Amino acid sequence: MKQKAYAAAGVDIDLGNKVKATLPKLLASTHRREVLGKVGGFGGLFALDTKKYKQPILVSSVDGVGTKLKIAFAMDKHDTIGHDLVNHCVNDIAVLGAEALFFLDYLGTGKLEPHVFTEVIKGFVSGCAENNCALIGGETAQMPGFYQPGEYDVSGTIVGVVDKSKMLDGKTIRPGDVVIGLESSGLHTNGYSLARQIFFEKLKLKPKSRVAELGNTIGDEMLKVHVSYGPLVQKLLKKFNATGKARVIKGLAHITGGGFVDNIPRVLPKNCDVLIRKGSWDMLPIFKIIEAKGGVPDEELYQVFNMGIGMTMIVNGAEAGAVLKSVRAQKQNAWIIGEVVKGKGIARVV
Repeated sequence: MKQKAYAAAGVDIDLGNKVKATLPKLLASTHRREVLGKVGGFGGLFALDTKKYKQPILVSSVDGVGTKLKIAFAMDKHDTIGHDLVNHCVNDIAVLGAEALFFLDYLGTGKLEPHVFTEVIKGFVSGCAENNCALIGGETAQMPGFYQPGEYDVSGTIVGVVDKSKMLDGKTIRPGDVVIGLESSGLHTNGYSLARQIFFEKLKLKPKSRVAELGNTIGDEMLKVHVSYGPLVQKLLKKFNATGKARVIKGLAHITGGGFVDNIPRVLPKNCDVLIRKGSWDMLPIFKIIEAKGGVPDEELYQVFNMGIGMTMIVNGAEAGAVLKSVRAQKQNAWIIGEVVKGKGIARVV
């Protein structure tokens, strides 16, 4: 049978359809009762249960995973990238107090490789299932000549909801409040261009090089999945920010690109600073290597990387111990890593 002209030009629609036919089965574990219609329509349908909220506010975010993809290509491991992306997006809306509702993904590639497609989608599915978030749609684009052979790009959009009265805006943050840091799993999805330069160019490691301090290959260590704090945040808000009472948890920051220095100020009032104290948490081995051998000034390290803290919580000083205890009871490592002082709305690492 003669090859179709479009397939000969590099875009195989029939292969795309065949691969996408497996999606309903893959996506079943992410289903929520509010999802209407079936996968593959022109738009995903979600019937928001407005009776659950006095004043529902929809919260949305969009992101990618940056050059972490380069590690996935090098390791030929594609089942974690989607999970990373979902968790990153969940955290971005969790800081406002929002619960994740649904997610849409985008995958662009030069040539569609069925096994890679399936692995990437499996990652999206596992991330959505972990966060009780429906995967209700997406787009797969075949664009020959646009990407390097064997490479692709992914991005995703998340939509969540929060009651207006429960939204976290940082307005009640005061000097004397305390900063709790939640442990990350590693680099998460930021700082990979610098980390790749340090590990592969400066230290001459290969992605599959085993590093004794890590008990792992550097590639596998760099592919560790970005932690989702979404379900934990929802539990903590229900416990500590009950309606009608003074808020214990006042502001959250997702420590992504920009580190402590650029992310924490997003939730600070103009008359408050945050002091983050170095050495107040157990730094993960990968950051110890970066700090010791990277040749990067400390000031920049704490602006590029999360340095082992994936999210910060600013809480009422008197209740900090109780919040910390609840966090650790959920098997999440956390420490008191700083405090709020009078200032001009900046974060400093001291």
